[in-house]
Amino acid sequence: MIRIFIDADACPVRDETYRVAARYGLHTYVVSNKMIAIPASPLIDRIVVSEGMDVADNWIADNVLAHDIVISADIPLAARCVASRACVLDPRGRILDENAIGMALAMRNLMDDLRNTGVITQGGRSFARSDRSTFLSALDTAVVKAKKRKALGQP
Repeated sequence: MIRIFIDADACPVRDETYRVAARYGLHTYVVSNKMIAIPASPLIDRIVVSEGMDVADNWIADNVLAHDIVISADIPLAARCVASRACVLDPRGRILDENAIGMALAMRNLMDDLRNTGVITQGGRSFARSDRSTFLSALDTAVVKAKKRKALGQP
């Protein structure tokens, strides 16, 4: 069975993920460092990990399997999940797969270096309504592709 893992502490698309997961009957894990309200559903599990650097990320990376879907803006976590053959989407709907993760890691490291040296002092653009729509479309596509790959026995 395909599962969805949400890196939930700062995820702006939890509700959208719940709707898509319910439509396809997918088990969803909401992983965070604090209690987060979730809908009452036997298909949704709340996982509250201890506070600390990368504890939620480690839980997700340790439990994700091939064909699972991970929702996260954390690029290093995405790289770990892609290595496990999972599909990763960021909250804006960008698919981070084996073709995109190398460039995403390089860009993340470059931007981190530029921020640390003071060249860039602002973050990225704010989350927009159009990002939700793009995310919903990308998640729906990811679920369909994962189901097809799993049915065909593809990695």
